[in-house]
Amino acid sequence: MTDATVIEIGRDTLSMMILLMAPAMFIALAVGLAISVIQAATQIQEMTLTFVPKILAVVLALAVLGPWIASQMISFTQRLFAGFPALVR
Repeated sequence: MTDATVIEIGRDTLSMMILLMAPAMFIALAVGLAISVIQAATQIQEMTLTFVPKILAVVLALAVLGPWIASQMISFTQRLFAGFPALVR
């Protein structure tokens, strides 16, 4: 196993992590922005008002996107395990 192989596996792992967490992060960002605009317009500054909707939106997004996330993780793991015999040489 060379340094380039380790770097390639690490890069692929990081890009997969970013791909899988991006939808939930963007949904949390959008919900947080919408709530901030509503809070600024109504001048209600309740702290729990920001957390509860974001948590619910992220949980809902993960429930909806769960099968896709699982299939991506399984595909990545299968590709990684399939490449193990080449690493031993």
